[in-house]
Amino acid sequence: MAPMLRLRNVFRHEWTLVSLFALVLASVMTWPALRDPLHTMPNDYRDPSLQAWQMAWIGWIVKRDPGELWDTNAFHPEPSTLAFSDTLLGYLPFALIGHDTGAAILRYNILFMLVFALAFAGAYFLARQLGSGIPGAAVAGAAFAYAPWHWSQISHLNILSAGGMALSLAMLARGHGYSLRAGYRPELVRPKWAVAGWLTATWQITLGFGIGLGFLYVLSLLFVVTLVVWLVRRRPRLGRPLLLADAIGAVILLTVSVLLSRPYFAVQERYPEAARTLHEIELFGPDWKGFFVAPRPSWLWGGAHASLRDSYQGRGGSEVLVFAGYTLYALAVAGLVLSVWSIGRRIALATGITLTVLAALGVHSWTRGAYLFLYDHLPGWDANRTPGRWVVWTTLLLGLLAAGAVTALWERAATWRWPRVTAVALFLPAVLVLAEGLQEAKFPVVPPAPAALRTAEGPILVLPSTRSVDEVYQLWLADSFQPLVNGYSGLIPNSLARTRKETASFPDQASVAYLRKLGVKTVVVLRQPPGAAAHKRAFTAGIDGLGLTRTERPDAVVFKLS
Repeated sequence: MAPMLRLRNVFRHEWTLVSLFALVLASVMTWPALRDPLHTMPNDYRDPSLQAWQMAWIGWIVKRDPGELWDTNAFHPEPSTLAFSDTLLGYLPFALIGHDTGAAILRYNILFMLVFALAFAGAYFLARQLGSGIPGAAVAGAAFAYAPWHWSQISHLNILSAGGMALSLAMLARGHGYSLRAGYRPELVRPKWAVAGWLTATWQITLGFGIGLGFLYVLSLLFVVTLVVWLVRRRPRLGRPLLLADAIGAVILLTVSVLLSRPYFAVQERYPEAARTLHEIELFGPDWKGFFVAPRPSWLWGGAHASLRDSYQGRGGSEVLVFAGYTLYALAVAGLVLSVWSIGRRIALATGITLTVLAALGVHSWTRGAYLFLYDHLPGWDANRTPGRWVVWTTLLLGLLAAGAVTALWERAATWRWPRVTAVALFLPAVLVLAEGLQEAKFPVVPPAPAALRTAEGPILVLPSTRSVDEVYQLWLADSFQPLVNGYSGLIPNSLARTRKETASFPDQASVAYLRKLGVKTVVVLRQPPGAAAHKRAFTAGIDGLGLTRTERPDAVVFKLS
């Protein structure tokens, strides 16, 4: 009976119930992502196609030749092409399941739902560990997972995958016996939880540096602050097991981070066009107004803020929309006045919010000089053209500040006339935060791969080649991974830009000679490319003397280079 009793207790445990609730909530909040997960993708199928292809490549190559991990089939014949964008390597266990385009789309949609569930649970656990009551932790989880700005990043799974950061901080705080309410308590130290926190942080880094780099700097800042506090308080005893756990965990995190960063530094050296210019940072960085403008998919505010979004025409698209929700803002302001956190803790949270807001504003604030200093001197800072993504930390801190206010009311409710009714009513703030987080995004069907492409021999060039369709071509080859000249990622190398220019007149003597130098064996010209104009010249142009054979297919014209 003892094992059965322990199992029953596990299923009744708060963490288990919250995890299950987070999954159900995520499936509702991201619907209809799972209505037709084999054929549709969120918002549009372009950037999601890129990341679905990346994960498919990782699973495919790890089974065959892990040494070739970084040299994908796209952008042929360029090397290190996986490092043109965040890799999502941490999703390798999922990537090993399935081996074709349909599996890649299904995998993406499942993970799309799971990242929201992990974000809610991670922030909830962090708030609880720091001393929040259940309704307050629900506010923190709802904000961190579903603040309206998330729908401006709906096509970027790497940015939405932030739950590991909150979860690792919760584990580290638990391992160190720390909470915002009681501070450091040596009797509550759990070194195993500290190790788990470091390993979770390491896993988060393997998802990419898009937000992972900022996470590393946040951890570094927390280390410095902790060290200063430890010295000021006359070096309280930490215990050898905890120090050993921290040393091992930190070494693992730093080692993995350095190893993962090497291909990116190699790409920066090999491709000067990879450098992010100041103009790009200005273009993709939000201003103060961006914190109050909701993206189009926002169910509650998307239509109401349409005119405000129009004022950002010509700017960095959805990247400049970093609205966290009016309910969250109001609760955070209330948390400055009424809270279970001490005055000092509230000031610390407010300071963190201020710093992350300034980081998100980038060069569009009075701290422009400080941002440019970091751009010039901190490793990796100059690779980020989208400073607005710092809002992920702003949202987490706003959620914790709001949790303090809601928890204060929760604890006072026990002394009021109808304590149970009042306690239930205090879940209303979380419900309001979730209401602002509802979305009505589009989930279009991914165009099916043309039959002509499935049998083509690589290296392949697909025409037309533009940034709007190359992502889909990559996904179409997720079952065979034939070498593909096309490609789209965070970096478009000059070689691909030249290929597009040289093949604008294909088929002619110059373009065919150029393709032969690249080693291209097959050119597939689509009759109805998704979202782009057809390369019509190839349908009728003469090919005598070019060393080509042309085969007419219902969906494409296929040219083979002899």
